[in-house]
Amino acid sequence: MSTEKYSAYDVLSAFFDEGSFEETDAYLKSGGGEAEAVTGYGCVDGIPVYAFAQDVDVCGGAMSKTQAKKITKLYNAALRTGAPVVGFYNSAGGRLDQKYELLAAYGDILRKSNKLSGVVPQISVILGSCLGTSALTAASADFIIMDKDASLSVDTSGESSSAEANLKEGNISFICEGIGACIDKAKALLTYLPSNNLEPAPAFESVPAYSDPDKLPKFFADDNSLLCVGCGYGEPVCTAFGRVNGYPVGIVVTKGGVISSDSAAKIAGHVRFCDAFSIPVITVVDAEGFETLSDASELISVYAESTAPKISLISGTAVGAVYIALAGSASGADAVWALADAVVSPVAPKAAAFILDPSIADAPVAEQDAKAQAFVRSELTAVKAAEDGYVDDIVAPEDLRDKLVRALDMLSSKRVSSLPKKHSTKS
Repeated sequence: MSTEKYSAYDVLSAFFDEGSFEETDAYLKSGGGEAEAVTGYGCVDGIPVYAFAQDVDVCGGAMSKTQAKKITKLYNAALRTGAPVVGFYNSAGGRLDQKYELLAAYGDILRKSNKLSGVVPQISVILGSCLGTSALTAASADFIIMDKDASLSVDTSGESSSAEANLKEGNISFICEGIGACIDKAKALLTYLPSNNLEPAPAFESVPAYSDPDKLPKFFADDNSLLCVGCGYGEPVCTAFGRVNGYPVGIVVTKGGVISSDSAAKIAGHVRFCDAFSIPVITVVDAEGFETLSDASELISVYAESTAPKISLISGTAVGAVYIALAGSASGADAVWALADAVVSPVAPKAAAFILDPSIADAPVAEQDAKAQAFVRSELTAVKAAEDGYVDDIVAPEDLRDKLVRALDMLSSKRVSSLPKKHSTKS
């Protein structure tokens, strides 16, 4: 499909399995002419999906009360049947001649989208211009895929609307080059997601894992199954979807140092989504602290509230609040494992050595660092933490995948009853 000239029908035809697309409300008119969006349903790799695409050939795809009616009817159908919704955005804005009716139309879409949140997955694909209030409707989805040449901003002047700017701000999940690549990304993402919050995610044939034990996510996930989300934002923390023995999992990998505010927000969003759809979360822990108190508090709240299966693996250093939030009892992890050379410490390991062994401070200054490191290696080990009951097991890298397969199989029937409440007061 050409990335220079395309219609809404071209987009939906490329998105859905051949011959599966069924258009809805095809005869609905807008101001006496065709509606500015095409809506319908079909299958994507056999998965039932609802989708709409704004039609730039009709009034530039501008939002109108008719377009909003078509989209909200699609959302209602998705709510009744429990199927994902994918929206393809490319418009000149809104039909300003409709004035307050236009504002009500936007409000209807946002209300329906928020009603669907956590019930069925929602994906927005930005193929061209998506500015002003249209950006709010697109941003209400769980994931945003954006063409590198598209624009997305609530500011109608278009400032800071580029894909790179939006990724840097954490507004989008993926940048793709070309419309075909955007469509392919949406189709790939759907294969990791359940159709709704009452069904399991689709399983695929298991493929042997990557062979290098130093590449942990690749090592325990099925080969070529990792789909990183938000690459370029909140790094070096990585959030991803993957498969273990054919079954989808959410993955969080911290990579040493301090977890920044962006990284914490990235982790929180990923875990919340996985929890809403009961996708197991595997957290690889290696960090020494948080940038701010609010970051630590947010992640403690997110992990504590999550009732999805959770397995934490301490691969490097887990210090204080990091251990508490991502692996300790506050995280509600179903299993906490560690590699043999991991370090678990209540404070920075070197500081802990000086506190717990006062003799180090009495040694010559030139020898203190070596003595502190020796103390860390002997007394702040994962084995010691396991002996005290703060780590469930010590795992060899070569045994990790098989252990995960068995644990995830056992946790597949996990059920947790929680106290009735509307929602947590923590963001």
